[in-house]
Amino acid sequence: MTTTTTTAPRSAAPTRAWTPVCPIDRLEPDRGVAALVDGAQVALFRTADGLFALDNLDPVGGAYVLSRGIVGSRGGVPTVASPLHKQVYDLRTGICLDLPGVAVPRHEARCRDGLVEVRLRQEG
Repeated sequence: MTTTTTTAPRSAAPTRAWTPVCPIDRLEPDRGVAALVDGAQVALFRTADGLFALDNLDPVGGAYVLSRGIVGSRGGVPTVASPLHKQVYDLRTGICLDLPGVAVPRHEARCRDGLVEVRLRQEG
């Protein structure tokens, strides 16, 4: 499932705004979904540990596929395994648990009044 949101263009404000994406019940537990947030492809995940948002781009495979990865855990850490080469990423930080120095940019995600919202990370 791909969810697209329509928002105003990005501003130069120091803090990005929260962008509504979809109702929380559209996110199946332990499955990923791709969303277009302010022009960026984001992979959203809902687990027992909370809501997580990472860039959808697999940094190793170079394709926008992380939303289709396998959600799980490693040592109590919520994770997603890339569907391409199976590298495992910490959903809380975006850090690859298999390859030192590799990470996926993460974004803030929250549920407010039953609606999932994402705030993109600051660039730079």
